[in-house]
Amino acid sequence: MILAYGVANLLQSMAAARTTVHHTFDPGLLIRLASHRCYLVGLACQGLGFLLAFLARRDLPLFLVQASVAAGLGVTAILGVLILKWRLPAAEVALLVLLFAGIGALVLAAEPAPSRRIGTLGLAALVIALALIGVLGFFAVRLHGVPGSVALGSLAGLAFASAAVAARPLAAVHSAEALLTHPLLHLLLAHTVVGQLLLGLAMQRGSTTAAVAAMDAAGAVPAALIGLLFLGDRIWPGREWLAMVGFLVTLAAVIGMTRYAEPQHHHQVARAARGRPVRLPHALPAARR
Repeated sequence: MILAYGVANLLQSMAAARTTVHHTFDPGLLIRLASHRCYLVGLACQGLGFLLAFLARRDLPLFLVQASVAAGLGVTAILGVLILKWRLPAAEVALLVLLFAGIGALVLAAEPAPSRRIGTLGLAALVIALALIGVLGFFAVRLHGVPGSVALGSLAGLAFASAAVAARPLAAVHSAEALLTHPLLHLLLAHTVVGQLLLGLAMQRGSTTAAVAAMDAAGAVPAALIGLLFLGDRIWPGREWLAMVGFLVTLAAVIGMTRYAEPQHHHQVARAARGRPVRLPHALPAARR
């Protein structure tokens, strides 16, 4: 899952950098992004990561699975250095080390357990969350640069966190017929589509690291708390301190990466308007951090 999400982040950011910047909450962006082969491959990788995460949530607590998704950011950064010649600051390299250390602590602390069911109030809360995220995204899309990446990435994280909350009890459904007709499936898909749109808009603002780090940070905390309070997530007895330290270290690492985030892509919209082709990110000076 971590590897799949890391590759997906990189490929989708490359496609977003080659697409005209959007300043409205327009679902048509997803159609335009789909015209790029690298985005479709990235979407396939994200689908694989989504499937593996869904299967993991059947028995593993959300604080582990959601924090593990954040480790995909480390894979993205490493691939960016190797493929796109990004230059990461020393502080960001140190934060990547902390990120994987925090994930390791969570792995040791998490106790596998099935999820509790979500009642009518839980379904209503997910519907309300979807509406609020959409409204906030309508206004956040007007922000530019790293602030826009952080704001839209955070909203994408909340949408993906809501999808994770829906997926945890849904993964315990064993009948295919019951799965396809379950209202949680529709909410999961709706939150995923909204999150995907917000993430694409966030990456267009220039900083892949800021967008993904904000998404992971905003998606980890709500899902972890809801899982522990309402879904029956468990920690091995005596390892509560390890879970707390691991979660805080992971969260601090992904938030800290936004501190050093700078634009990694330039959008050559003016050139495209004059009929010149938009070049791949590896040819852009800003891609070399």
